[in-house]
Amino acid sequence: MKEKIIMKTPLVEMDGDEMTRIIWKEIKDILLLPYIDLKTEYYDLGLENRNATDDKVTVESAIATKKYGVAVKCATITPNADRVKEYNLKEMWKSPNGTIRAILDGTVFRTPILVKGVTPFIPTWTKPITVARHAYGDIYKNTEMQVKDGDRCELLVTDKNGNETRKTIFDFVGTDGIIQGLHNKDNSIRSFAKSCFNYALEINQDVWFASKDTISKQYDHHFKDIFAEVFETEYKERFKKAGIEYFYTLIDDAVARVIRSNGGFIWALKNYDGDVMSDMIATAYGSLAMMTSVLVSPDGIYEFEAAHGTVQRHYYKHLKGEETSTNSVATIFAWSGALKKRGDLDNLPELSRFAENLEKATIKTIESGIMTGDLYALSTLPNKNKVNTEDFLRDINETLKTLI
Repeated sequence: MKEKIIMKTPLVEMDGDEMTRIIWKEIKDILLLPYIDLKTEYYDLGLENRNATDDKVTVESAIATKKYGVAVKCATITPNADRVKEYNLKEMWKSPNGTIRAILDGTVFRTPILVKGVTPFIPTWTKPITVARHAYGDIYKNTEMQVKDGDRCELLVTDKNGNETRKTIFDFVGTDGIIQGLHNKDNSIRSFAKSCFNYALEINQDVWFASKDTISKQYDHHFKDIFAEVFETEYKERFKKAGIEYFYTLIDDAVARVIRSNGGFIWALKNYDGDVMSDMIATAYGSLAMMTSVLVSPDGIYEFEAAHGTVQRHYYKHLKGEETSTNSVATIFAWSGALKKRGDLDNLPELSRFAENLEKATIKTIESGIMTGDLYALSTLPNKNKVNTEDFLRDINETLKTLI
C-alpha cells in the first residue's frame, strides 16, 4: 500500500442529512481515508444541529469557506411545515444553500456526468451542457400579496431624499388578484457575469446568456446590459485568445438552440430559469444523481456539492433495515471536485491525480455493468448488475486500486 497523500490546506466539510449523510460517511471510509490523510474543517449542517445552533453553523461554514477557498457539502434538508413537526424545529429554517450562496456571492454551475449505456433523451447531446444559475434575487426574495376587487396596485420607489416615484401596476376591477414584487442588485448581476466568464476560461467553453429583454425591457434588459459591459471591458480579448465565444439570445431562442446543439457550452440563466432548466438538463441527460454542482464566486472561492436532495425515501427504508440502492455518483464527484481544486491551488499534483482517478474509477465501474437501481433502469448495457448502496462504493474502490 502506498503512503497516504498528505494535504497541505484543509477543505471545509459540510455534513448533511438523511441518506446522503449515510453515503457521505461511507465515501470517506471506503474511498478517501485509505488513500488520503484527509484534512477538513468540519461543520455539521444536519437539520438537528442547524436547529440547535439557530442556524449559526451554516453561516460559520460559509465564512470558513471564504477563509480556505474550497468546500465540499453534503445534501441538506430545507424544512417545510411537515419537517418542522418531524424534527421539532424552533422555526422553519432557510435553505442552507441559499444562505451560503448569499455569503459567497456565488454562481451555481451544474454539469451532467456522462457514461456509456445511458443515452441522453436528446440524441445530439454528445457533450455535457453546464447550466450557470444566478443564485440571488428574483422570486426567491420576492414580496407578494393577495389583493381585492377595487384595489389599485402601484410600484413605489422612495429615494434617499424622500422623493417618491410611482407607477401603476394594475387597477383590479371586477376581480380579486395577486401581485408580486421582484428585485436584483447590480453588484450581484456583475458578480454573476464575472463568475460565468471566469469559469468559461477555466473549462474553455463558450457562454450563452439568455433572458426575455424584449418583454422585460427594464429588468431583464439590465441583466443583458451588465453582461455586455463586463464582457466588453474585461473579457473580450481573453475569450478571443482562448478561442471561445460569448453571445446573448432570447430565452425561447436559446431553448431551441440548446435542443438542436451538441452540448459542450455554459448556459447562463437568471435564478428561476436556472433552477428549472438545470433539472430539465439533468433529467434529459439521464439522472439528477448524475449531475455535478459547484458554487463559484467571482474572487475564486469554490463550494462543491451534489445537485440532488437528501434521498428521503431511501433513508426511511434504511432506518427500517431494508436494503437500498442509492446512487452516490454526484456526491463522489463533489468530493473529487473539491479535492482536485484543493490539489490545484496547493500545487499538490498527487491529490489532483487521485481525484481524477476516483472519477475515472466511478465511471469505469458503471460502464463495466455495476450500478445502482436508478442507472440499472436507464442503462442499455447488455450485461448489467444492480448492487446495493455500499457494494457500489466497494466496487468503485476495487476499480480505483487498479488506477493508482
